[in-house]
Amino acid sequence: MKILITGGMGFIGSAVIRRLMRTTSAELVNVDCLTYAASPEAIEEAGASPRHLHVRADIADTVAMRAVFADHDPDAVMHLAAESHVDRSIDGPAAFVQTNVTGTLSMLEAALAHWRAMPKERAERFRFHHVSTDEVFGHLEPGDAPFTAATPYAPRSPYAASKAASDHLVRAFHATYGFPAFVTNTCNNYGPWQFPEKLIPLTIANALEGKPLPVYGRGENVRDWIHVDDHAAGLVAALWRARPGETHLLGAHAERRNIEVVRTICAVLDRLVPDAAGPRERLISFVTDRPGHDFRYAIDAKPAMDALGWTPVHSFESGLEATIRWYIDNAAWWQAIRARRYAGQRLGTAA
Repeated sequence: MKILITGGMGFIGSAVIRRLMRTTSAELVNVDCLTYAASPEAIEEAGASPRHLHVRADIADTVAMRAVFADHDPDAVMHLAAESHVDRSIDGPAAFVQTNVTGTLSMLEAALAHWRAMPKERAERFRFHHVSTDEVFGHLEPGDAPFTAATPYAPRSPYAASKAASDHLVRAFHATYGFPAFVTNTCNNYGPWQFPEKLIPLTIANALEGKPLPVYGRGENVRDWIHVDDHAAGLVAALWRARPGETHLLGAHAERRNIEVVRTICAVLDRLVPDAAGPRERLISFVTDRPGHDFRYAIDAKPAMDALGWTPVHSFESGLEATIRWYIDNAAWWQAIRARRYAGQRLGTAA
């Protein structure tokens, strides 16, 4: 089997590639244009494997995408490529529309033409798996039931709006053309190889370097968390078991306030690598809240677990400590990124 993966050098995409390399014999075609957030190191052993091929191309380039399908003839697509940082979408929404909306449309058009030309038996097995976010559903208040596949869309940031548009396009292609596509939505991911502008790696890195730990507002916003390896396992399970037209929400039922996450990171670091200057909670700095900051996200993942035969294996506490240990052991990776890409810049928060 040959699987085309977009965004495979990104945080979640690279976890999917590692999962597929270790649990299947599939050939992987990794389409990634290597934006600022790409980390070729994150695909680990796949980089030296003949089963993995990297194609450097922009998903918004329809001509290039048609060529990728013609050249590599995939049996399935896992579409993960996306601009995903909310703060960046507030500062520059056009790039998010270009990648997340135009890029998804480009992929759909190329994949539709490819699927229509396939022999019947292969076409019946073909799948287009679109990977999305829980942010398309808007936000929840305390006591509200978690998001489900039936929750109406109500995006509140340019990033969320661009992902909502891409989800609608995927479903429209399924309804209009019978195209065998399905959607998964997930919550906040954490784990190894996450670009150090997001909340958890940013907090770990700043705490290790004795820098301020910026937290929006009072840190009361709530996020639902899943370890990236658990999410990757769910995505692969969905590729094998989800049916066209379905929507599955992948989460781990681990809601935490942002300030709880930051304080937990401080406590674990204080235990693993004590700071002579004192407990790292002293570094927490509350900053002006993000415009339109969603209060709470939460996913009801049980229907997906039941349908896909998949269950996360990491608790938030065990997964977070393993993640912290990874960032301690791999400081050279994130320090090089910070030196190269953020020299002289103030790092923001990301949740």
